[in-house]
Amino acid sequence: MAVQIHPSAVVSPNAQLGENVIVHQNCFVGDKVTIGDGSVLMAGAYVDGRTTIGSNCRLFPYSIVGTEPQDLKYAGEDTLTIIGDNTVIHEFATIHRGTSSTGKTSVGSNCLIMAYCHVAHDCVVGDNVIMSNVAQIAGHVHLEDFVILGAFAKIHQFVTVGKHAMVGADIKVVMDVPPFVLIGRNPPRVEKVNKIGLRRRGFSEDVINELQTFYDTVLFSGFNNKQGIEEFIQNYPQFSDDVQYCIDFIRNSSRGIHR
Repeated sequence: MAVQIHPSAVVSPNAQLGENVIVHQNCFVGDKVTIGDGSVLMAGAYVDGRTTIGSNCRLFPYSIVGTEPQDLKYAGEDTLTIIGDNTVIHEFATIHRGTSSTGKTSVGSNCLIMAYCHVAHDCVVGDNVIMSNVAQIAGHVHLEDFVILGAFAKIHQFVTVGKHAMVGADIKVVMDVPPFVLIGRNPPRVEKVNKIGLRRRGFSEDVINELQTFYDTVLFSGFNNKQGIEEFIQNYPQFSDDVQYCIDFIRNSSRGIHR
């Protein structure tokens, strides 16, 4: 099937559209946009800037991708916005291009960005991320793979949320969130390992229990981060790569972690 463009859509002749792309009524596609095979822009979707949309993506009505960032330092740099394959961006969600700081904003593959979400400039969103309705991430935020943000979650600039972590609804996160955990309450705190999410993704009970033991030691035994890691290593000298990832994440955190 050839590209289909509704007569009311404004699509630059310089834009590059792959096979079977569908652009519905009242959409806008700018000069420097590339859209991968099989992607669909529903009514009123707006894509501008040097933006690449992957294959088999769906942009729902009035979603906006690749426009100028809300950053007073931005001076019109020709920066990037990159969206991976099979990602869905729902109504009124906004994803802004990068600034000269990093040069790009990126969202990975197989992501679900629900209605009214915002992905600010220079963010890195990994693969298989879910942002529930009205979740907001400020500039330079990094959401690692398989992160889930609850509705109205708010992530402060420069924060990293570790892989497979889940942030509860209406939580304001101002420090890094360790991998594999569930964080809730206000002020935010780590509640437990995200066991349900990990089981759904095929993690064994042995690994889940090991992660729980690690966080019980580091976060819930009265130690600071350094002491807790040392205590765990002393008591459990043989541990999985997933625990090593948690150790490295905590040690390398520049903002400190929510506990």
